Amino acid sequence: MARLAKLFGRGEAPPRVDRIVVGLGNPGEGYATTRHNVGFQVASRLAKRARAEFAVKSADSRIAEGSLDGVKLAIVRPQTFMNDSGRAVRKLLDRYRADPAALFVVYDDVDLPLGKIRIRERGGPGTHNGMRSIVGVVGEGFPRLRVGVAPADPTAEIGELVEHVLAPFTADEREAAEAAIARATEAVEVALRDGITRAMEQFNG
Repeated sequence: MARLAKLFGRGEAPPRVDRIVVGLGNPGEGYATTRHNVGFQVASRLAKRARAEFAVKSADSRIAEGSLDGVKLAIVRPQTFMNDSGRAVRKLLDRYRADPAALFVVYDDVDLPLGKIRIRERGGPGTHNGMRSIVGVVGEGFPRLRVGVAPADPTAEIGELVEHVLAPFTADEREAAEAAIARATEAVEVALRDGITRAMEQFNG
């Protein structure tokens, strides 16, 4: 009980949830509107749909606990920086006593065209440092949704890509970005309600 008290406070058991939806991003107002924070934006919209507030501060994260279509959710914005996302995810799994399969991670992808989204049931991290951190800690066995933020110039160098993801969407990109974030939010809800296969069929076309 002493260990539980340390983890959860006052000896209380953790809340039970069916799924843990993690939107990746960097904490702080300076990063809020950047391409690298589309995961945070999807998480925020999903929380509004669930009528949940990010009121819980635990596991190096801000957490909104609620229900959507009968599914009990923890919707999460990690407060570690992107490259250390795995630390927050490990603590989240400990908090909810959950397996990695309970995760659903949403993040930006510079290898996917702007406006496109893709859902996968499991797999490697690709070129995304936040996903590399998570996979390095908990393995590959969890579903994920990528939101495309690729630059217009496909020959951009690594340094240019870093600057690209850490900058806000341009005026010309904003409409496509907003549509993709809205579509990604809907896709997460479908995956939670109807299953990952149904969501892939509907949104990966």
